[in-house]
Amino acid sequence: MNEAPIIQVVNLYKTYRAGDIDVNALQGANLEVAKGEFVSIVGASGSGKSTLFNILGALTPPTSGQVRINGKDLIDLSNSERTELRKTTVGFVFQKYNLLPTLTAEDNIQIVQFIGTGATEFTPEFQGILNALGIADRMKHKPRALSGGQQQRVAIARALVNRPAILLADEPTGNLDSQNARAVLQLLADLNKRLGQTILMITHDQEAASYAGRAVHMRDGQII
Repeated sequence: MNEAPIIQVVNLYKTYRAGDIDVNALQGANLEVAKGEFVSIVGASGSGKSTLFNILGALTPPTSGQVRINGKDLIDLSNSERTELRKTTVGFVFQKYNLLPTLTAEDNIQIVQFIGTGATEFTPEFQGILNALGIADRMKHKPRALSGGQQQRVAIARALVNRPAILLADEPTGNLDSQNARAVLQLLADLNKRLGQTILMITHDQEAASYAGRAVHMRDGQII
C-alpha cells in the first residue's frame, strides 16, 4: 500500500478582503507532496505562492478546501495545535533571514530549539548538520559578522533544529548573490538527498527551481 502524501491540498481557496474588494489569492489549488520529495513551486508575483506557503505552515487559515500536513487536517486543529505544528512539524526558511541581531548564530538557533523541545544543547546529529552547512565554526558570531550566505545557512539550521518533517522555504535565495544562491540551493538538495528531508520551496527563479526533484507552476491562484 502506498504511503499517504505528507502534504495534501485539495480544492483550496483563499479570499482576502481589501477594502470593498475581494481578492481571490487561491482558486481551487491542488497539490500532493510525497515524504522525502524536494518540490519547487514556481510562479510570478501575485500567483498565490506565498498564500499557499502561509496556509501550509498553519500561519493563516484557508477560506475553503482541505489541507493535510503529515496526516493532520489543518481545518480541525485548534490554535494551540497549530502552534504545536509550527514548532515541531514544519520548519520555515524565509527570504529575509529574520535572525535576531543581538544574538549569536548559536543563540538564534537554540531559542527555537528550546521553544520546540525544551532542549538547550545541540545533538551530535544536529552538529553534523552544522558541519554539512559549513557554519559550525561561526556559531559564536552575531549576524553582522556573517555574510548573507552564512546568515541564510544559519536560518536553514534554525529551521532544522527540531527535526521537522517538512521544510518550507520561501524564496530562500532572494537576498543572495549568484554564488551564495547556488551554494544554498545545493545544500537544500543535499539535505533532501542525504537526510530524506521533505522540502517545499517557493521561487520565481527557474534556475533555482531546477535544483528540486520536481517543479510545479502556479498562476492565478491555481497549480497548473
